[in-house]
Amino acid sequence: MLDVNSSYSYLLWCRDFAETSAVARGADGRPVGFVTGYLRPDAPGTLLVWQVAVDAAYRGLGIAGALLDHLSERVARSYPLDAVETTITPDNTASERLFGSYARRHGARVSRTVLFPSGAFPAPGHEAEVLHRIAPLAF
Repeated sequence: MLDVNSSYSYLLWCRDFAETSAVARGADGRPVGFVTGYLRPDAPGTLLVWQVAVDAAYRGLGIAGALLDHLSERVARSYPLDAVETTITPDNTASERLFGSYARRHGARVSRTVLFPSGAFPAPGHEAEVLHRIAPLAF
């Protein structure tokens, strides 16, 4: 499930991280999906994908995978990209499939470790966030 942020945070994200984010638009020019990410400051060859979202009417068309491919290829033209990371909660099978498919398309392995256990979150009931590291990537 997508954690929805304030419109202000998305506007800041678009300003400060446009280079590592992408938007898909429908035939009418309206946004139908997006992916947000950033290069990790302590690992500049790693693109951390923060969120991927596709409008419900456009799901199942391969938009999320195309966004990930496009973004990582674009980032790799400017930076020595060798890994993609994301966190996924254990119940998010759609994201598991998306990133597993991305890894297969790019001939990379997926390693998984718990990054933030459920107890690290202030509100009770948040699932653990499992870090998926997809590497090595070669562009």
